[in-house]
Amino acid sequence: MKIATWNVNSLSVRLPQVLDWLAANPTDVLALQELKMTDDKFPAAAFAEAGYQALWFGQKTYNGVALISVATGSDVVKNIPGFEDDMSRVITATYPDGAGGQIRVIGAYFPNGQAPDSDKFVYKMRWLDALREWVQAEMEKHPNLVLLGDYNITFDERDMWDPVGLKDTIHCTVQEREKLQALTDLGLVDSFRLFEQAEKSYSWWDYREFAFRRNRGLRIDHILISEALKARASACSIDRTPRKNERPSDHAPVVLAWL
Repeated sequence: MKIATWNVNSLSVRLPQVLDWLAANPTDVLALQELKMTDDKFPAAAFAEAGYQALWFGQKTYNGVALISVATGSDVVKNIPGFEDDMSRVITATYPDGAGGQIRVIGAYFPNGQAPDSDKFVYKMRWLDALREWVQAEMEKHPNLVLLGDYNITFDERDMWDPVGLKDTIHCTVQEREKLQALTDLGLVDSFRLFEQAEKSYSWWDYREFAFRRNRGLRIDHILISEALKARASACSIDRTPRKNERPSDHAPVVLAWL
């Protein structure tokens, strides 16, 4: 089985690229972020024609998340229960796990945070606290759990093209990393680091200053898995190919394969 995450930075613009990628990379569940469209504009028919089910939670202009899957998802939850939020950031569903059981999939678009001294950063900290509390409760009910998406947080210096220059900037602050560590402390594992990876492996590159060509990026798109799934993970990689497209997203898909 395969599960993947991709911030498409406008599904209306990137839909042909997503469909082409799925045709070349059959995936059991694909979590999308930054749909940037309302629910009524979601292209469910296009995914159905390609053989995929879809669950989505849209928002005009900003945010928006979806789960594209082969099997139908059940027990769907949108956003973080109990956390008042007018942003469409989280969509969750349960799917067959390929081994006769089930897997709980949480697709999320974490807040950017803008800058460490901003109100948006305060919101990001509150949101991360609420997410942790809810994920902890979900893990008690669902041993097989995946939390994936655009985290807008790096784990460490390996995830930064310039560890010195970017130190303590947004995505790379101690506060953000402490919240990310709090998630992994629940019993979640960074699936990318379970395997040997090339140095300077990133999932996001700015559109400016030829950042992708110069590989000046960040690894901020992650697939965290519960301990129960760790032994079944067989590979995890970042697919840079779509970033080379004309009018690409600034993010690349991250793909996890498991037995």
